[in-house]
Parts: sequence; structure tokens; C-alpha cells
Amino acid sequence: PAGSMALAASLLPPLLLLLLGRPGLGAPGQGAGTWSRFARLPYPQDQLFLHDTFPDGFLWGAGSAAYQTEGGWRQGGKGASVWDTFAHRPATPSGAAPPGPVGGDVASDSYNNLFRDVEALRRLGVSHYRFSLSWARLLPNGTAPPNPAGLAHYGRLLARLRQLGVEPVVTLYHWDLPQALQDAFGGWASPVLPGLFRDYAELCFRHFGGQVRYWLTMDNPYVVAWHGYGTGRLPPGVRGGPRLAYLAAHHLLQAHAKVWHLYNDHFRPAQRGKVSIALSSHWIKPQRMTEMNIKECQKSLDFVLGWFAKPIFIDGDYPESMRSNLSSLLPEFSEAEKKYIKGTADFFALSFGATLSFQLLDSHMKFQQLESISLRQLLYWINSEYNNPQIFIVENSWFVSGTTKKDDAKYIYYLKKFIMETLKAIRYDGVHVFGYTVWSLLDGFEWHRGYSIRRGLFYVDFQSHDKKLMPKSSVLFYQKLIEKNGFPPLPENQPIEGIFPCGFAWGIVDNYIQVDTTPAQFLDSSVYVWDVHQTKQLIKVDGVYTSKRKRHCVDFAAIRLQISLLQEMHVTHFHFSLKWSLILPLGNLSLINHTLVHYYQCFASELLRVNITPVVALWQPMIENQELPVSLAKYGAWENTETVQAFVEYARFCFTSLGDHVKFWITMNEPSVKNLTYTAGHNLLKAHAKVWHLYDKEFRRSQKGKISIALQADWVEPACPFSRNDQEVADRILEFDIGWLAEPIFGNGDYPEVMRAWLRRRNSVDLYNFHLPYFSEDEKMLIQGSFDFFALSHYTTTLVGSEKEDAVKYDHYLEVQMINDITWLHSPSRAAVVPWGLRKLLKWVKSKYGNVPIYVMANGIDDDQNMVHDKLRVYYIQNYINEALKAYTLDDVNLQGYFVYSFNDKTAPKYGLYSYVANQYEPKPSLKHYREIIGNNGFPGPETPELLCPEEVSSCPDCHFFRTRKSLLAFISFVFVAFIVTIFFITYYSKRVERRY
Repeated sequence: PAGSMALAASLLPPLLLLLLGRPGLGAPGQGAGTWSRFARLPYPQDQLFLHDTFPDGFLWGAGSAAYQTEGGWRQGGKGASVWDTFAHRPATPSGAAPPGPVGGDVASDSYNNLFRDVEALRRLGVSHYRFSLSWARLLPNGTAPPNPAGLAHYGRLLARLRQLGVEPVVTLYHWDLPQALQDAFGGWASPVLPGLFRDYAELCFRHFGGQVRYWLTMDNPYVVAWHGYGTGRLPPGVRGGPRLAYLAAHHLLQAHAKVWHLYNDHFRPAQRGKVSIALSSHWIKPQRMTEMNIKECQKSLDFVLGWFAKPIFIDGDYPESMRSNLSSLLPEFSEAEKKYIKGTADFFALSFGATLSFQLLDSHMKFQQLESISLRQLLYWINSEYNNPQIFIVENSWFVSGTTKKDDAKYIYYLKKFIMETLKAIRYDGVHVFGYTVWSLLDGFEWHRGYSIRRGLFYVDFQSHDKKLMPKSSVLFYQKLIEKNGFPPLPENQPIEGIFPCGFAWGIVDNYIQVDTTPAQFLDSSVYVWDVHQTKQLIKVDGVYTSKRKRHCVDFAAIRLQISLLQEMHVTHFHFSLKWSLILPLGNLSLINHTLVHYYQCFASELLRVNITPVVALWQPMIENQELPVSLAKYGAWENTETVQAFVEYARFCFTSLGDHVKFWITMNEPSVKNLTYTAGHNLLKAHAKVWHLYDKEFRRSQKGKISIALQADWVEPACPFSRNDQEVADRILEFDIGWLAEPIFGNGDYPEVMRAWLRRRNSVDLYNFHLPYFSEDEKMLIQGSFDFFALSHYTTTLVGSEKEDAVKYDHYLEVQMINDITWLHSPSRAAVVPWGLRKLLKWVKSKYGNVPIYVMANGIDDDQNMVHDKLRVYYIQNYINEALKAYTLDDVNLQGYFVYSFNDKTAPKYGLYSYVANQYEPKPSLKHYREIIGNNGFPGPETPELLCPEEVSSCPDCHFFRTRKSLLAFISFVFVAFIVTIFFITYYSKRVERRY
């Protein structure tokens, strides 16, 4: 019931914490339990989207870095930084280009547009803004004297933030070391730098500390040390190898500790701020869950995050795994230095996202394991490893293509994933996260990627002079998220209680039933002699035969098995397709497979005997020859108009042969528009209409059935819900995917105007020649209204956008970008599980085609033979049916049936409610769950009124003999009654005569 589902959802966070426990006091190595813990979490409940809010007072912000956005590299007395030099270096002999055409010389020009940036912050409604100070702007030579223009610039920024009530989070050093210090001392390779960094920090604390509560000494020292002084990939570009990289990191740690102690000793009492260091990390998962692989994952995190985090948060020294593997490469801390470094952070500042993950992480630091982007697991690992620190996420997001302008759907869904994982870490795992920072506020220079990608919430046209900001769709997403403080539960997301109407069709689908026409032994007319003395075998007597008996349905053992399996499901309807290519192998009536036809007759009659209604499709396309007779497939298939007439004759034969048993027909089941030409679709529609009219005129009165077409109809949702362009794309795809075949039948008799207009545009602009045929007026009248109900198959929902982001998933013909919401549940085949998509589809059908009766003819998900994934199917069936109930109850959709796909794994591998192993059918848990829903006719609750439905009378397939001979039956009845009356009078008068005598 819906009430129990809601209760289970509300109990999930405390239940998880009860079962798995909050992390205890952290210690080095305790994080190794993270992988096994997350492998034990309940599936799929733990992977569902969490609709909840963040704790009160949670900090929401955005960030930027000086070199990425400021520009003004020669303005206001600024000195050169190592990034200025690196960006201006000439091309290498190999022809490699510098990271960007002009580096950060101008970038987003934030130096000259301070109020523009602050206005963007006001529009977002953030509580804090993280930005970095340019060391070279404040101290052009790296040391005193300070630059008054630089001090004034940041003073204005802080004053404006104070006016808006936005908390500044200030980074002292974000990779842009003054070039003078690199030239004079060799940069961070020199032991002089920690002292100079302390002096620079003191200047900042004195001038700005009264307005700043959160300080970050430096950003991502891993990248500075490893790629600045080891590999040389980033400024200052020193290729000193691992030894110099570890030495630079040693000095960075010392510099950080000096600054923390400076603030703690001299500024904290008056300014009451907090100081930390922004550490970046990846996440890693084992290739297989073995102890050795988990140790390698732990080592990978030690070598990247632990390199800096363990000295600061635990004991002042490097991780043991680094000590044991690197020997003399790793510098030593004295005992005094260990004490000095230990505890030099007031909170854990975490950077996670595209800068390090998958880009700047050296492959050998993965230790042959698999990189992942699970922020939640990283947060739990930090919590376990570093003694439950207060965590401030100071940088997080992903990126989009440099050509993406406004509708940055990919960016939104990564943001949604990361924020949702943060919420789960807080609510499910007991991790203490108190703030989140999107990176970045606006587009800028993206380090080694230059301007080839974008990470900003606001779009910047780098070619323009004024560098105006344009809000992307992600601005609206983040803005609303801040307003709601997360993802609060919405009424439409909650399951409902209720039941479906009497006579609701509960069905199951099998594309093609298992056909086994092997004759029973009782049909063999030969005579045999048993050789009891020698061979002990039956010996056939030649030339001697007995009379043949009539074939009976009980002769087919395969039918009995399938019927018994269907009875176990308690379904009322069974949907399957006939095989045209086998019934009429030549495509006409010159050769008929009577054995197969008899088999279908028997199957249908046996279904009726157990009160299951057969729902039969005349044709369903398959890969081989589209399941057409070879003679038709060979000569154009549906491109050939002769196929239309052949289909009509085939349908007439089926109605004649099977119509006494079948009252629920589908002309064509799921014709694939993806593989259909416009000419083929044109002929297919005419064939359907002719068959419908054939049944209506010649068979409906006597057989009293109904007939329609079944269309595949997956829902299409705009990737950016705030984007008009994306909505137009979604509407276009719905018309091409569904409206193409639905509009002529259920609408106005012609193709959707959206299709015609789009094809005219494409043909005129790009010189394509996509011709959408026209119907004559007679053909429109023939096709329009050729239905008794609207049958659809629905499996998933797709997101579409207008901005080209991924060439592999971009459809140039329809100008549509396929997008993936990575917060959705996905099946092993990567099909998205989106129950609300079914409700939206049903409402869309009603809005376009009126109150037409609707049947969901197929709805299902795959598994991978692992019983864990059948739990996904249980969730899928439960929630898709509940959304169907919402459509029926709340939206007044005329829904009359629901069918699960599919019957068994033998005919539809990985989709069945029965598994098929070693020639045995075994029911899956999802079958029992579906049976319970059928038994309840939905999801009744305590307040659901009882629905009294009349008992259904079992159909009798053999009663047709009597129904078609009513006159004869009346005459026989009259004779029988007359005979009884005559006997009565004879007996009566005989007794009177006897009494007289």
C-alpha cells in the first residue's frame, strides 16, 4: 500500500544509520571500511533520489579564482604571476599550443566589472562567495611594498559583499605565485617561500581580516606540487620529477602551518575567523571487492588527499603507505614540525570535481583501480579517516563544452547529483557538512583546458568588449535550490492510495509465445509390435494402419505449461503476437501453416478456459525481415504498396480462423519509427486503417471484439525545464516519435504540422530531400478514427536539449541533444527508471486525443540475472503502476489496462517475471509483487472505499457452436418441451383410467 511505501521512505535515513552505524572517531586507515559499507546498502532504496532539505543555516555559495576571472593583468600596478608567464610562453617545438589563446590576460574581466559580479551574486541569493586574492596584485614583486591599487580593489569588493550580506570566503593563494618569487628563489622548491607566504598572509589579515570570517590559505596543493614542480604540466612548468614535487609539497605544508599559527596567535582573538586549506581529491573504487583492491584504493587516496590531510588533521606526518612506498623520496618532518603542522585547520575544506578528477590525476596514482565521481563516499571516507571533521565543500561542479551558451543541462544534472549526494551524506551517513560552493560564479579561463570548457553559472562572451553576463539555466536551478534549502518533498512525488475500476485489465506480455507443435503419440496411426524376446523395442508393422483420430488441444504439452504459469500470475489478459512469416510463408493464402494456426486456436481457447483474455497482435516487427514473409521483405517490405494488400488478406484469414476466440486485436505492435522511412510509415498507416475497417464491417457484429494499433511511446522531457528552446525540442521529438503514427489515426487524419514544418525547413536550409507523403482526402477519412482504444508501450523517459554538447548523442537531423540525468536509477542496460514519465505521457495523450480509452500494453525493465536487480523490477512495477493510478484518479485519464513486460526470460531475456534456467521456469520476487497488486486491484488504503465488482463469468470457447445455431436450439427446445408435456398428459390420463377401472 502507498501508506507503507511512504512510511518506509521516511524511515530510511534512521534505518540506514541503525543498520550500518554512524562513523566513529576517525583514525588513519578507518576509511578503508567505506567500500564494504556502501556495497551493503539496500538496493535500490539507497540509490533513489532523496527529497529532503539541508540543516537550518546551511551555507550556499559560489566561487571563482583570481587568475581565472580577473583579467587586468597589467592594470593597477599588478605584477606578473607564474600563470601569466606560462600562458605567454611560445609554442613548443612539437607544435603544442599554450593553454589558451590569451590565457587569463582579460578572461572574464572581473577586475573592471566588480559590481557586475556582485549583482550576479545578489541574483543567486547565495550566503557566501569564495574568491581568491591575487598575490601578484597585492605584492607585485611577491614581497613588500604592497600595491595600493590592489588593496583598494579588494576593499571595494569586500565592502560591496558586506552591503549585500554575502559572507566572503577568501583564498590567499590559488596557484598564481608571483613570477618574481619563482625567478629569485625557485618558487615552492625553496625553503624560503613559507616565510614569504606568511608575510603575505599577514598583510591580508591586517587589511581585510575584519571583514572575513573564513580564510583558506591555499587551493589544491597537490596540483601545485605535482604538476607545477614534478610533471611540469602546469606553472611554473618545472619538470623536477617526484623528488622535487614532494619537496615542494613539504614547503607548502610548512607555509600553511605558519599562516594558521599566525592567525591563531595574533588575529583570531580580535577577528574571530577560521582558517583552513582547500584540499582536492578524486574518488576511487576497486575493480573487484577484494581486500587487496581495497588496500590499493586506500593507497590511492593517501597519495593524493592524505598527502596533505593526514599531516594537518591527524599527526603532522605523511601517510604510512607513502612512507613505506617512497622511502627516501619523501622529506622528513622533525618532531617539532609534526607538532607545529598537526591540527592547523579549523574545518575541512574540500574541493571535488572536474579540475582534478579525470583530468589532473596521474594514472599511476589510481593503482590500477577505477576512478569514480561519488562525492558521498568521499565525504564518508573523510569523516572516517580524519576524526569526524566539520566539512565545508568549497569547490564542486562539472563542466560543459566551450560552445554551450545558455542551456547547460549537463552541468545542472551533475550539480544535482553532487548536491543530492551531499544531502545523503548528511542525512544517511551522519557526516557533518555545513556549506556548499558551486564552481564557478561565471565562465573563465579553465587552467590547462583554456576556453574549451565552461564551468560558470553565468555565461561570458569572451569575444565581446563589455563581457556582459548572461544567466544560464543552471542559475535558475541553483537559485530555486537555495530558496528551498534543498529538495523538499512535493505532493506529486508521494505515492497515493486507491484502486482501479472494475474490469481493469491486468496483463502480461510475451512478444511471441513458445510454439511447439510436436504431435502427441496418440496421433500416430501406425501399428507396432513389442519384441519382448530380443530387442525389447517396438517394431513398426509396415502397411498396417488404424484410423486417425481428430487432433485435440491437449495434444500440445507446451500450451499446458504456459497456461499454468500464467494462472500463477493471476492476470486477466495475456498479450502476444502472431508470426505472419510462419502462418503464411509465401505472404499469401497459397500456402497456409494449418498446424500453427491450430496451435494458436488451441492456445487462445485454453486461455479463455481459465478466464484469461487473449490480446493478439497481427504483426510485430523483429530484426530478421521485420517479421514479414520473405517474399514481401525481399521486395521492399512496407515500402511496397503490395504489402498493404497482403496484410489485409492475412488479417482477414486471422479474423476468420481465430476470431471466435480472440476479442482483443492489435493490428501492429510497436512499429519502430526509428527504423521506418516516411514511405513505409505511410503504407503502414493505410494497412492498419484498411484492416480496422475490414474488422469493423465484416467481423465486429458476429465476433464482438475491439481492435486498434499499439505504439511505442516513451516520454520526452526538456533537459532544462526553464528553457523554451528545450521545450520546443521535446515537443518536436514527441511528434516525430509518437505523433507521426498517432495523429493520422487519433487526430485529424494527417501528419502533425510540426513534422511538416520541420521537414520543410530542413529541406530548404540544408538541401535535404526528406519527403513526407500526402494523404488524399479519401485516405484521410479512411485512417482518421480507425481505432477502438489507444494502446501504448512505455519503458522509460528521455531528456532532450537544444545545445550541442556531446557529438555522440546529438541528432543533427532533428537538432536534438540527448541528455542523461545521472541522479536517476538505471537498469543494467542503462535504461532510466522514471515512473512519473508514464503519468506525464498519459496526460499528454488525453490532452491531444481526448478521453480515448487507453491501455498500457507493455511496461518493464531488464535485470542481469542477479536477484538483487529484481528488486529494481519490484520498485519499477510498484511505482509505475502507482503513477498510472495517479493518472486515472487525479488526472481523470480513461485508463483501462496495464500490462507488464515480460512473461519469461526464455522469450525476452532479462525482462521476464519468470527466470528460465536449465529448462525450468522459476518465479521471481517481482512476480509475487505484481500478483499482490492485481489481488488488491491497486493500492487500497484504510480510507479507500470498497469496490464491489460483479463476478466475471468464464468464457466458453466451445459455446460458439450453440451461439451460431440459435434457431435450431429453439426448435429442439420446443420439441423437447412438447415431448415432456405429452408424456405428462399420457401418464396423467392413464392413471385416471386405472382408478376408474
